[in-house]
Amino acid sequence: MSFSAEWLTLREPFDMRARNTEVLVAVAAAFQGKQGLSIVDLGSGTGSTLRALSPRLPKSQRWTLVDNDPVLLAEAYALTATAGIEVETTQFDLTNDVGPLFDGADLITASALIDLVSEPWLANMAAAAAARSIPVYIALTYDGRVAFGKGDLFDARMIAAVNKHQRTDKGFGPALGPRAASAAKRIFKSLGYAFKEGKSDWRTAGGDTKFQLELIEGWYTAAREMEAMSDEGMDAFYIHHTRMAEAGMQTIDVGHVDFFAQPGKR
Repeated sequence: MSFSAEWLTLREPFDMRARNTEVLVAVAAAFQGKQGLSIVDLGSGTGSTLRALSPRLPKSQRWTLVDNDPVLLAEAYALTATAGIEVETTQFDLTNDVGPLFDGADLITASALIDLVSEPWLANMAAAAAARSIPVYIALTYDGRVAFGKGDLFDARMIAAVNKHQRTDKGFGPALGPRAASAAKRIFKSLGYAFKEGKSDWRTAGGDTKFQLELIEGWYTAAREMEAMSDEGMDAFYIHHTRMAEAGMQTIDVGHVDFFAQPGKR
């Protein structure tokens, strides 16, 4: 599946603030003093991972941005022109075998991806990385936690419906959804990887209205698709949170997890 450039642009400031600093420091430490890094970014979108990580890594770097959307790849290429960084874009359907993309890579990265994929896909990706002894940095994996500052009676049932929707097929088979981070930890550790993880929650405040409204709209749509509760309950949720967001009175936190997996260490 693909996301619009507008949505990716809207979420990027929240992503940047959310990324776990301790995990980023661990990634940087693993490559301290190494020059000529080759990095493959899966599901790159407009290049947010490059912008977040590249300043922490030694120069020079060569990034291969992999996505199936040529529009996003074109925008990513335009946005990531930085001294000391070579950028190549590769249009590729990630439902295919990603292993050959990893040949010659020093690091594999992805953001907001593995909660959309199936466990077999994740296991195959991890095995391909392990076969080449490549570290993996994965960020912004949704873990099912949502907290509202101004809550509503129907919040718990709506988010349960959303989390059920997250586990439906997104093109890779039944998605891991909120189980993705725990599945990744189990899979990479079984392959002999050390696993550094940390929370990377979105935190929104009053005034983050546009972003909050996008979240509310998306959750409302997902819950309706699941037909998990009455129309009246879903409508009440939507009306309450929309009003709170538009009034600048809402806070919404959304749980995510970052991790860095390194081969050959326990």
